[in-house]
Amino acid sequence: MNSKKNSEFKIGEIVVYPKHGVGEITQIENMEISSIKTRFYVVKMEQSKLVIRVPLDKKDEVGLRKISSKKIIDEVYSTLKLKPKIRRIMWSRRAQEYETKIFSGDPVKIAEVVRDLFRKSSQAEQSYSERQMFQVAIERLAREVAAVEKTDYFQSTEKIEQILIKK
Repeated sequence: MNSKKNSEFKIGEIVVYPKHGVGEITQIENMEISSIKTRFYVVKMEQSKLVIRVPLDKKDEVGLRKISSKKIIDEVYSTLKLKPKIRRIMWSRRAQEYETKIFSGDPVKIAEVVRDLFRKSSQAEQSYSERQMFQVAIERLAREVAAVEKTDYFQSTEKIEQILIKK
């Protein structure tokens, strides 16, 4: 058996697809596309009614990965506790940087976005697009935290918000 087997996913495994978030491998399908047989992971995304098919040989290319370790989630919590980095550049540039972090699929980078965009109710009003981006980031993060800690999305969102409020 070759060592590549270890990086393969099993049915029922919870994975992260960087572009869309947390999902579950529901099956491994064989399909023939223009007379080439290809095997696909069928990934049912948790938050949307989306089902994604990822060719087994493209899994690294799209960044499909196992959910994070508890150690990485601890790093997420440490990141959330740090002082926000507010960059004084145009929102469009900042938005681009935040989006890159969110879609990187790296929970620590996503935590940076959550931390930097979080506003206490006593703080200055946020623009609609800042709030939207914060929502996307916290949802991504909370879903992975929930998967790792085996809680649900609402509990993990609450936990993240509690850390942010306490700062």
